Amino acid sequence: MPTKTVSLALGAFLLTATSALAREPLAAIDWLNTAPPVANIPPTLLQEPPVAQSAHGPDITVTPLERLLPPVGLVPEARTGLPITLWQGSPADQLAALIRDVPVYDLPAMQSLLMTLLLTEARPPFRDDDQILLARLDRLRELGATEPVQALVQEAGPTQSPARFDRWFDATLLNGDEERSCAALTADPYLMQDYSARIFCAARRGDWPTAALMLETADALSLIGKQDMAILDRFLNPDIYEGMPPLPLPASPTPLEFRMFEAIGEPMPTTMLPRAFASADLRDIAGWKAQLEGAERLTRSRAMNPNQLLGLFTDRKPAASGGIWDRVEAVQRFDTALNTQSAEAVRKTLPAFWSAAQAAGLEMAMADLFAPRLAKIKLDGKAAVIAWRLRLLSSEYESAAATPPDQTRQSRFLATLAKGEPASDLAASPQEKAIVRGFAQESEMPAAQKLLLDQGRLGEAILVTMKSFSHGADGNLEAAALSLAAFRLMGLEDIARRAALQLLLLPRGS
Repeated sequence: MPTKTVSLALGAFLLTATSALAREPLAAIDWLNTAPPVANIPPTLLQEPPVAQSAHGPDITVTPLERLLPPVGLVPEARTGLPITLWQGSPADQLAALIRDVPVYDLPAMQSLLMTLLLTEARPPFRDDDQILLARLDRLRELGATEPVQALVQEAGPTQSPARFDRWFDATLLNGDEERSCAALTADPYLMQDYSARIFCAARRGDWPTAALMLETADALSLIGKQDMAILDRFLNPDIYEGMPPLPLPASPTPLEFRMFEAIGEPMPTTMLPRAFASADLRDIAGWKAQLEGAERLTRSRAMNPNQLLGLFTDRKPAASGGIWDRVEAVQRFDTALNTQSAEAVRKTLPAFWSAAQAAGLEMAMADLFAPRLAKIKLDGKAAVIAWRLRLLSSEYESAAATPPDQTRQSRFLATLAKGEPASDLAASPQEKAIVRGFAQESEMPAAQKLLLDQGRLGEAILVTMKSFSHGADGNLEAAALSLAAFRLMGLEDIARRAALQLLLLPRGS
């Protein structure tokens, strides 16, 4: 690519000195030659003698510095029930590692609890250095919740540090809202060292000459790798490469690469990419099938409201069959049957609907969506059993416990569990017996969690318990019993009951 000396000089200027011109050098210490200001104190005050009312010193109010740190979160503590001091007292690095690593997959109750912890309004620990905020943002992105990532970092201040801006920039790219982050990057290029991002933003904002000049300069100075140069060149000069074979896809694309491939007409399928990329499929420019598949991925991780999924499922009639189209048809038929309030229509459509939900791992989403309406339909036989178990998976589990469909041992045990008092004489399997121990009145707080709570480290205690419960779900029955007891004694009774019901009603890996 030809370059000229003047282009190189001007390009280097654009790349490295955009905002530095307005700054004075640190060596300019003008105040050394300036006379000190004279205090403007009224003469009467100077003549007033010092007077003390007593020999005692003044009262001093001490406020720990960590209490002064502003809280960060999208959901107020009044809604989550978690205190604003959730993260106080814990070492920031240890807490950040737990937030990033606690396993929650295939455990819907733990997924919901983790999402609540990540979004609740809470103050960071003292001397946090942004570790907790960045860990929260990284875990939200891993779950696929890119809109909360963008909203959370915007509330905290996305331009306060390069680390915050990096996460904000990626989220806006995946959400299709890069205009906002590009405007900030154009105003302060030093927020990112990635010249590809600067060039992309210049072009995105319509400043093609500047983008082209920066690309030429970056190429001459070897500031961008060959793969990025190839896609940027096609991005800025699409006419030159018309009819050329597609570029090889990167193995682990960044959100910026993902968007640029899309811009040059070579979009990447998101199926094999991390879950966060599924957010890009929810935009209007994506096809209906891609929107459905992306919505299912995000709903499974509890990163998306089930109502959004239902809206996509019922948007139009499926034009094909097999795979996701069969699920769409099953959901639409069941939804129509519920609208008619016909017990016979519900009985006919419920088994196929539930099989489709199980095949896609969407049992919890469908329970949240349809349990209230299903409770109004009187059913019998197999349909009644399915409907009852679906209601047990929803937030209406306690009211469902009052009307079991039969008197089998398993149904009676599930009913007692939903009421928070699992009957020991009805427990048959080792898993059911472990659940009984977890709900026993004489159960005590595990030693590790008790120590954390005594030190005021509630958030860390909850995360440790979640990690313990994942071991219990994998077969460590003692860990299952101890973690259920810990949840209950920490005041998370609803989490304990729903987690135990899910262990029994949802097969692992669903």
